[in-house]
Amino acid sequence: MGDFPTFEDVFERGLEVFAIILILWIVRSSLNALKDYLKTLPRFKDKPIDSYIQVFMIFSWLGGIMSAIAILTGIEFIKFVTGLGAISAVIILVFKDTIMGFVASIQVSINDMVRIGDWITFEKYGADGDVIEINLATVKVQNFDKTITTIPTYALISDSFKNWRGMTNSEGRRIKRALYIKQTGVKYLTDADVEKLKGIHLITSYLEGRQADIKTYNNANNVDKNLLLNGRNLSNLGVFRKYIDTYLKQHSAVNKDMMIMARQLAPTTQGIPLEIYAFSSDKRWENYEYIMSDIFDHLIAALPYFDLEIFELPSHGSFKA
Repeated sequence: MGDFPTFEDVFERGLEVFAIILILWIVRSSLNALKDYLKTLPRFKDKPIDSYIQVFMIFSWLGGIMSAIAILTGIEFIKFVTGLGAISAVIILVFKDTIMGFVASIQVSINDMVRIGDWITFEKYGADGDVIEINLATVKVQNFDKTITTIPTYALISDSFKNWRGMTNSEGRRIKRALYIKQTGVKYLTDADVEKLKGIHLITSYLEGRQADIKTYNNANNVDKNLLLNGRNLSNLGVFRKYIDTYLKQHSAVNKDMMIMARQLAPTTQGIPLEIYAFSSDKRWENYEYIMSDIFDHLIAALPYFDLEIFELPSHGSFKA
C-alpha cells in the first residue's frame, strides 16, 4: 500500500465513511427497536415517542453527514462545525418545519395537550376522530368515516382545537339541547287544567303540593281570583318544565350524580327555548345518540298534553285553505 499513497488515502477515507454509515445504521436500528419497545409499555402508549426518536435520528444523521464531509474534505471536524456558523441562517430556514415541530412536540407532551388515542375535533383541518400517531412534523387523526387527516404538529399550539378526553374520563356525556316552544301557547292553568294534569303520574304529587301552597297564599292575601292573573298561579310552561326535570331524574340512562336541569332561556324569534341539560351514563356515541333521541321523542310527544306546541317555520302546507 505504501507504493500507492493516493490510493491508500482514498481507501482509508472510504473505510471511515463506511464505518460512519454502519454506525448510523446501528443507531437507527437501535432507536427503532427502542421505539417499538416503549410503545408496548402502558405508561408510554399515549406519548409521542415517534417525535423524540425522530429528533435523535436527525441529530445522528447530521453528526454523521458532517463527519463524513469533514473526512472527505480533510478538514478537522471542529473547524468544519465552526464553519457552519456562517450558513446557520440557511440551515435554520431549511429545517424550519422540523424545528417548529420539535418545539411543538415538547410543548404538547409537557402540557399534556394531546395523547395517542384522544378524540379531537379540529375544524380548521376538517379533523374529527382519534389521534393515531404523533411525530415530529405531523399528527395523524383517523376520522370516524375512517379517513385520515394529517395536521402539522405546531398547529396544536398555534390554533384552537377541541379535545374530548375530559368527557371520556368523566362519568357521563353531556346532553345539551333545547325545545323551542311557541310563545302564544303559554298560559296560566285553571283549577280544571290542574286537575286534568294530575293524571300525569310524574307530577301528581308536585301539583297537589303546589296547588295547596298557592291556594293558602291567595286566601291569606284575599286575592280576587275572578281574574286569573291575580295572585299566584301555575303556568303550563312551568309545569312542563317540572315534568321534564322529574322525567330526567327517573330516566335509567341519565347519570343521577351529575347535573340535571331543565331551564328556560331568553325568548327568541323562534320561540322560547326550553333547554335540557343532563349527562348520559353511557358515553359510547351510538348509545348516547339513542338515549338523547329517546328523551326528546318522549318530550315532543308529551307537549300537547300541556297545551304547548313546538315552533317551526311555516311550510307550503301551512298556507293551504
